[in-house]
Amino acid sequence: MRLAFLGTPDFALTALRRLVEAGHEIACVYSQPPAPRGRGQALRPSPVHAFALEQGLAVRTPVSMRDPDEVAAFQALKLDVACVVAFGQILPAAVLEAPRLGSFNLHGSLLPRWRGAAPINRAVMAGDAVTGVQVMRMTEGLDEGPVLASETVRIGPLDTAGSVHDRMAAVGAELLTRTLEAIARGEAVETPQAGDGVTYAKKIRAKEARLDWTRPGAEIDRGIRGLAPFPGAWFLLPTDKGLVRVKALLSAFEDADGAPGTVLDDRLLVAAGDGAVRLLRVQREGRGPQDAEAFLRGQPVAAGTRLS
Repeated sequence: MRLAFLGTPDFALTALRRLVEAGHEIACVYSQPPAPRGRGQALRPSPVHAFALEQGLAVRTPVSMRDPDEVAAFQALKLDVACVVAFGQILPAAVLEAPRLGSFNLHGSLLPRWRGAAPINRAVMAGDAVTGVQVMRMTEGLDEGPVLASETVRIGPLDTAGSVHDRMAAVGAELLTRTLEAIARGEAVETPQAGDGVTYAKKIRAKEARLDWTRPGAEIDRGIRGLAPFPGAWFLLPTDKGLVRVKALLSAFEDADGAPGTVLDDRLLVAAGDGAVRLLRVQREGRGPQDAEAFLRGQPVAAGTRLS
C-alpha cells in the first residue's frame, strides 16, 4: 500500500524498518524536528529521520501537524493508510481522515490500560505482570480508537522499561505489518475498547527520578526498573570527595529491615520504608553503567553508609 509513516524514537524505527522490508510504498516519513542530542548538544535528526534519509525516503519534520500548509501537503500525498508509532504530536481530524483507509497507531500497552505518553514505563512502575502492543484505528480522542490486533508481552521481576521496550518494538513491528496486510485484504476486524479499566500513562516527570528511600521497597524497585535506562532513578552517595550522584539502573526487592536509605551489607542492599532494595546495576555521574560488583571495586560502599 501507499502509506505515510509518522514516528520519532527507536521504538518507531523498528516498525519503519519492517514496513520498508515488506515492500510498502513509503510516500513520506514524518518525524519530530532535529533536537539537541549528545554531549555537545548539537542538533541531530531523530532515529526515524536519520533512517529515512539513509533510505532515500522523503522526510518532513513539521513543528505542528495542525499547520494548514502541513495538512494540505499531507492530503496531497493521496495515501491508502497512515501508520503512526510514537510520533509525539496530536494529529487533527483533517490528517487522520486523509488516507483512503484511515490512520492506524501502534501503541505499547493493552488498551484501555495505559493510554498516553509513557505506557511502557508506567506498566513496569505499576508492577504489571503482562502488557502488550496493539494496532488501533486513530480517532481524535487520546488512544480511544477501536483495536484491530494485539500481542501480549510479559514483564519479569528483572525487566526494565528498556528491556520491555526492545521486546515490544520487535513484536509490534511484526504485528503492524500483519495488520496492514489484513487491512489491504479487507479482513481486519475492529473491536471497540472496553469502557472499564481506563488508565493514563502520564509523561515521566524529572522529579520522579529522585529516589525516596522512605517509600516501600517493592515500589522503589519498580520505580528503578521503570525509569531505566532513561531518565534513570538516582540517589546521592557520600564519598571522600563529597556527595556523588548515582543512577540506579537495575534492582531487586529483598525482605530485610533497617533505617531507610541505610546500606545493609557490602553489596549494595539498601533499606527502604518497608523491606530493602538490592542495587544490581548503577551509573556514577560522568561514567558508564556498571554492574554493582564492578562499581564496588572502584567505589566500595560499606554497610552503614546512608544514601540520600
